[in-house]
Amino acid sequence: MSMSEACVILFAIMLLLISSKEAASFQSGSRSILRAVSGENKAVVDYAVDLNSTNFDSVLRDTPATHAIVEFFANWCPACRNYKPHYEKVARLFNGPDAVHPGIVLMTRVDCALKINNKLCDKFSVSHYPMLFWGPPSKFASHGVEPKEEKSEIRMIDDGRTAERLVSWINKHLGSSYGLDDEKFENEHLHSNTSDPGQIARAVYDVEEATAFAVEIILEHKMIKQHTRVSLIKFLQLLAVHHPSKRCRKGSAEVLVNFDDLCPPDMWSPDKQEVVSNGKGMLGNFQICGKEVPRGYWMFCRGSKNDTRGFSCGFWVLLHSLSVRIEDGESQFAFRAVCDFIHNFFICEDCRQHFYQMCSSVTIPFNTSRDFALWLWSTHNKVNKRLMKKEASLGTGDPKFPKVIWPPKQLCPLCYLSHNWRENGTSQIDWDMNEVYKFLTGYYGKTLASLYKEKGHLGDGVTDGAIVDPVASTNAVVVPVGAALAIALASCAFGALACCWRSQQKTRKYYHQLHSLKNI
Repeated sequence: MSMSEACVILFAIMLLLISSKEAASFQSGSRSILRAVSGENKAVVDYAVDLNSTNFDSVLRDTPATHAIVEFFANWCPACRNYKPHYEKVARLFNGPDAVHPGIVLMTRVDCALKINNKLCDKFSVSHYPMLFWGPPSKFASHGVEPKEEKSEIRMIDDGRTAERLVSWINKHLGSSYGLDDEKFENEHLHSNTSDPGQIARAVYDVEEATAFAVEIILEHKMIKQHTRVSLIKFLQLLAVHHPSKRCRKGSAEVLVNFDDLCPPDMWSPDKQEVVSNGKGMLGNFQICGKEVPRGYWMFCRGSKNDTRGFSCGFWVLLHSLSVRIEDGESQFAFRAVCDFIHNFFICEDCRQHFYQMCSSVTIPFNTSRDFALWLWSTHNKVNKRLMKKEASLGTGDPKFPKVIWPPKQLCPLCYLSHNWRENGTSQIDWDMNEVYKFLTGYYGKTLASLYKEKGHLGDGVTDGAIVDPVASTNAVVVPVGAALAIALASCAFGALACCWRSQQKTRKYYHQLHSLKNI
């Protein structure tokens, strides 16, 4: 056999190996790929979140949900395929931007038929399909479970083989009464935030949501003008240093570093709009608090009706959280940054004018952060007092979250020196300002950040939402792995072919030299 023939045979063998590897890779995910394609045609939406070994820990560690369900299944299992519609009916209640009861239960699934998940499924001692586990999301991350382990906070769901039975199991363990026919905002389980100070910890997600939503509003209405750029820069500086969420601090800092590129003075000119098709400029492609924000729903700030609370609540919490994080030397800067931002970018005209009037009434500069925090608190109570009258007369308030003077006695009894009622029905409160400030710093400072501090979002080694996408699907991992193997094998094939070519060239050179010697 000649050298050239050997090279051709070797190359053919390598091509066969490449094709077999690619076929194996696509075969393992072929069902998922076909489902994805057919899903686009039929507009089928999966509510449960697909997890795999690469994103399992990060998703469960970072979720705002209090509880989690993980379904371990296999794509080849007929019982699993038949169970999926039941699981999705329940997932609709808790997952996604249109969730009926968001932030309560994160419903996920792991495909044990994929090799990438072998160790993950072994870690949870999966013995049959489908197999469902329940527990705190953080306990799933970096932990496994033994079925007979009595003290484990992760437990197996032993009676959830239909949608009705799974909802019943959840209701039994939560003391709730969720139903498969529940619709959005018809939720009797919302708890008043006046009774439990710990609830504010969940508002850190709403602060992120409000930050992203505020940027969205600014871009939607093309509010960045030559005369408003400075006020936006100052507010971003405040966010970059003192936002309670690290990923929002990082995103704000990145916007500042690239501000002239993201927000050029002529960003709304026709020639600039041709470059960016979404009509929001370059900043429209930037997610200030990470890829998973906005989530599309509210946690602490969720109203009992669609048109109550939400953004306004989340933005107030953001302002209060900023006020208790600044240093004394920043108090006047923070005051001006907040007032100018609302004056230039808050699109509710009545709210904007009323707030700026209160800003304009301040004649003495703030010297301490305490002064600014108490001014903002007093201003918020003036707004609540004004809106209480309007909402009472028009019936436009949230019946489950009526406007109140903050904080109520249930949250801070020491804040009240006296509380009397006048003859006209209005209340007169004598406040202990030291206790009020102590409450504000604890409530909007330590308690608000406590949930993220536990999850590591405020410390070192943060898994930042702006870098890692926590909802990457299992299928997205399978295909690149197969492609990577194919590329590697192709490289080997061409490397072998190159070696054959070099060997052939050396042989020809040798025979050529030998032939020359014979002719001497």
